[in-house]
Amino acid sequence: MCILFEAHDRKALAYEDPVGFLRSIPSAKPGCLILDLQMPHLTGLELQAELLQRGFRWPIIMITGHGDVHHCRVAFKSGVIDFLSKPIDSGLLFEALQKADQVLEALVEVEKARAILATLTPREDEIVRLICRGWGSREISVALDIALRTVDAHRVHICEKLGTRSPAEFAQIIMTADRQS
Repeated sequence: MCILFEAHDRKALAYEDPVGFLRSIPSAKPGCLILDLQMPHLTGLELQAELLQRGFRWPIIMITGHGDVHHCRVAFKSGVIDFLSKPIDSGLLFEALQKADQVLEALVEVEKARAILATLTPREDEIVRLICRGWGSREISVALDIALRTVDAHRVHICEKLGTRSPAEFAQIIMTADRQS
């Protein structure tokens, strides 16, 4: 499969077994996973369950030479992008990878927005959410019982941390971060 991916200018990493992959996860960059239903040490479904338990929501394509309706159903209920039978049709594989890339892109966008919002203090988070509701500095000052200059100072820090001065962009970052991954 790695040769097939290289031929299509796609980077691929292969692991000997799921345990080796799990050891590499802390330093791994998010990506699309292709798991075999039957692997040494852990099945593809067991590995998927372990990844979910660890908080990894990377898109997964499950492949198998021994699949059945039950395993396919379990895989889809657990969130796989596609379930392909061996021998793998490269057209179907790349179609599934295209869907997985879109899911990964959305996931990375959510994580990036969450990371940006995590830089805000609790007070800044409170203020940015009020700004997104259309509140002005005076209204925020009165509602939170803080000085107008304090609100304005928080706004400056919020703008610096979020990289924008636009309340519409604040709202977009918050909506993206609030999306379920």
